[in-house]
Amino acid sequence: MTRRSFLRTGATSAAILFVSPAWCAEDSAQLPSDAELLSDARSSIERHRKGEAVFRVQNAEGKPLAGAKVIVEQVAHDFLFGCNSFSLSRCADEEQERQYRLRFAALFNYCTLGFYWAGYESVRGKPSYEYTDASHEWARAQGIACKGHPLVWDHPAGSPAWLPDDPAEIAQLVARRVQEIVSRYRGRIDLWDVVNEATHLPEGMNKTKMAAWGAALGPVAYVAEPLKIARAANPAATLLVNDYRTDPPYFQLLARQREEGKSRLDVVGIQSHMHEGPWPLHKVHEVCQAYARLGLPIHFTETTIVSGAKEKRGDAWGPTTAEGEATQAEQAAGFYMMLFAHPAVQALTWWDFSDYHAWQHAPAGLLRRDMSPKPVYERLMKLVKGDWWTRAQGSTGDGGIYNQRAFYGRYRVSAELPGRKAALDIQVQRGQANQFTIKI
Repeated sequence: MTRRSFLRTGATSAAILFVSPAWCAEDSAQLPSDAELLSDARSSIERHRKGEAVFRVQNAEGKPLAGAKVIVEQVAHDFLFGCNSFSLSRCADEEQERQYRLRFAALFNYCTLGFYWAGYESVRGKPSYEYTDASHEWARAQGIACKGHPLVWDHPAGSPAWLPDDPAEIAQLVARRVQEIVSRYRGRIDLWDVVNEATHLPEGMNKTKMAAWGAALGPVAYVAEPLKIARAANPAATLLVNDYRTDPPYFQLLARQREEGKSRLDVVGIQSHMHEGPWPLHKVHEVCQAYARLGLPIHFTETTIVSGAKEKRGDAWGPTTAEGEATQAEQAAGFYMMLFAHPAVQALTWWDFSDYHAWQHAPAGLLRRDMSPKPVYERLMKLVKGDWWTRAQGSTGDGGIYNQRAFYGRYRVSAELPGRKAALDIQVQRGQANQFTIKI
């Protein structure tokens, strides 16, 4: 198989992914190299993440103005570059909290807020709305969109100790929780991981009351009912189902979430925790191709790449190391590039921002425990706010027109002539004409 056919064959690649989880030697010999994949990714980014914008500069009467200076400055990406913000307001001291917030807002336009039921409502009837409200208010002030995660999960973190034994009462409590939270935050939090990790329910992985209730329902109904409730609570919300598996059970579970010819969910959520090592770049492409077949956008919801190694004892992790940090930066850059290049992917969320209180206590952060930036933070800043960020200027021609190819997102555009100046806030969008008039 040639590099080009590998990259452009969606159905075939999905079949390979699902039929052959491990690549055999002869398959590997035919795979494109990382260098080839990244080269094609750069071309794909140019095709899929940018569009032509046309700026017409006129006087008050509509006459074109030649020779006007036009400055195009990007303000935000359409693509959601995010991270969970679980350590917000929980850092070790005031200075570390300041650094956490400063560096978070500098890089991201998207964050995940925690709604893990066992901790969020440890006392029945007393959910932690105050912390969520404060976190959301800070994010809103920075222009950061928020997603809630998760509403329904059978893990101990999603199954409060006070849950009753009666399945019918659990069903009522789940419905009430989903309806109440989604309704409460309507217009503030409009993206939700509604159901988390439902594929393993038949296997009985988690020994919780939520798991017993979910297994009795079966994965399809366990996912479908909360989605219906969330949709009724906020018809405009973007609803996700989220899982760590990318094999046939997850694909089939999502494919069965249809009602009246329409999917109950809006977005496919895919986790990509890489504590055991990075995904090969060909796997990144294959997963995207496979799940794009569902006809829904894809969000990579939980991405972890570590900068240290596991210790010999149990599941303990050693500290971040200089060598590990260099490798982490390289691996993360390739992963981000592959996902930003794929037209089906709309969001990418890192997990966690800092090594401080990181999941599994692993050195998974973009920042160290003291909130100093690792090389991976600087590398992603260079991509997200450098290579993939449009800053341009030029002059209008005889027809008063200035053309600029730009990344999709929000912009502040100004036009000026001696003694005169005007500015305009605009959005360059995929599939739109992107023609704008500035009058000075």
